Amino acid sequence: MPKILVVDDEAVLVKGIKFNLENEGYQVETGCDGEEAVDKARTGRFDLIILDLMMPKIDGLQACMKIREFSNVPVIMLTARSEDADKIIGFECGADDYITKPFNILELKARIRALLRRAGQAAQQQSSSSRLERGAIAIDTDSRTAWRNGVSVELTAKEFDLIELLMRNPGRVYSRENLLNLVWGYEYIGEFRTVDVHIRRLREKLEPDPANPEYLLTKWGVGYYFSNSV
Repeated sequence: MPKILVVDDEAVLVKGIKFNLENEGYQVETGCDGEEAVDKARTGRFDLIILDLMMPKIDGLQACMKIREFSNVPVIMLTARSEDADKIIGFECGADDYITKPFNILELKARIRALLRRAGQAAQQQSSSSRLERGAIAIDTDSRTAWRNGVSVELTAKEFDLIELLMRNPGRVYSRENLLNLVWGYEYIGEFRTVDVHIRRLREKLEPDPANPEYLLTKWGVGYYFSNSV
């Protein structure tokens, strides 16, 4: 039974989310500020975390960054602001998805299912070896860790899912729509720009020169692919 942490300073909203998710069979713990979110994420074992953007003590962005220091658990960010810049900042801080208030609880449930399903598929994916190496980049699908030139690199859950898919299929070009479907799930309701943000973050973490990538390449007008020449 998946365990979810919901943190928001709006008590009525938290109560409503908790009620609806527990009716779906999820285990739910709650919190009301950013510091509590980090503390609970550090001490508990959660399958997914829902964080409000604007919270007391530390906001959702800071909480997400702190959580990313020790966990790759999928994170959905809640916010009353819908501007693209806010969404991009959320992804930059390690969020895997972003939903704007007010939202339909059915949409939130769909996004939760998509994230959990993808995480489960990644965990169950069979491979003759859990380690995959392409040039200077290596990943281990069992421990969900990554390295560049032997140095460990911290990736979020979605970053790891994305690089694993591309590394397993070098030379195959994926459109943004295909990547949204395969990595975020068919029920994901989001923008193609989400893919661009995650590709850019992966280049910053894994490429020797992010401005001139060697591994994560762009097929202009089509999509992205992992180089088959390494």
